[in-house]
Amino acid sequence: MFQISVAQLFEDNRDRLGLSWVTQPSATPALIRRDTQDSAALVGHINLIHPNRLQVLGAPEAARLTQSNTDGAKLIAELLAPSPAMIIVGDDALADPGLIEAATRCSVALLRSSAPSALVIDSLRRYFARKLAETTSLHGVCMDVLGLGILITGESGVGKSELALELISRGHGLVADDVVEISHIGLGTLEARCPPMLKDFLEVRGLGMLNIRTIFGETAVRPRMRLRLVVNLLRPSHTQSFETERLPLHELSEDILGVTIRKVVIPVAAGRNLAVLLEAAVRNYILQLRGIHSTAEFVQRQQDVLQGNALAAGRDTQ
Repeated sequence: MFQISVAQLFEDNRDRLGLSWVTQPSATPALIRRDTQDSAALVGHINLIHPNRLQVLGAPEAARLTQSNTDGAKLIAELLAPSPAMIIVGDDALADPGLIEAATRCSVALLRSSAPSALVIDSLRRYFARKLAETTSLHGVCMDVLGLGILITGESGVGKSELALELISRGHGLVADDVVEISHIGLGTLEARCPPMLKDFLEVRGLGMLNIRTIFGETAVRPRMRLRLVVNLLRPSHTQSFETERLPLHELSEDILGVTIRKVVIPVAAGRNLAVLLEAAVRNYILQLRGIHSTAEFVQRQQDVLQGNALAAGRDTQ
């Protein structure tokens, strides 16, 4: 089960959403838990039928609570009955005194936001999608190549970091080296990030740790990228060589957190320019996303030529 405290949510979104405490947080920190895969169920406008863990009141809802003492008190009681982790009053509206008193009595965190309530909901849904996402760590190097998140994998010493350094010098961006944090933030969507300890650093054998941001500038690093392609560097052992298809007709893939990611295997050998090969693999993948498959096009051209030759041979025998 994934969870986050109300206090951390406040600190992470205070400046962006203009949050301020209306009631002081309780000594026992309230927690917002993700019980389902749907982060949208965690936050929304006031819902008394299927209550969210975090209820957001806009100006209309806040005004409804002050309409009369009897109806207002009843609505407040219904609002607090499911014990929400937090209530946010958006649209820069004032919280009803009855709501403040009831929230204090029930130890429910009550905050006020200067942002529109719809913006608060959309922003917090994205926040929950990242913070409460299923996460794993993989060994490799993550790069931004031509706008796509690429995970470079392979055994230790195969040349992943050297390839990353070459790609950076060609204008691409570094996301993470050695340890890549992968989060399942949405349906079929994986996001790659760098652990805080390794941010901006790339380890290259013989050179040690390089601060890529300092050496190449701000444009050489990326905070996060959507993972779209896995590139595996494969090097033969001393006693065994590998064989690869000359015309691979079947796409390779890798399963990460239940999401299928396209995979490309690049053999490593002396004299091969891996940076050019990886760029070509990415460009080819982009074309495939547009419905252009070079290998299938070539195979079809071969079949057309063979069929044409067969027809011509048939006419010659008549």
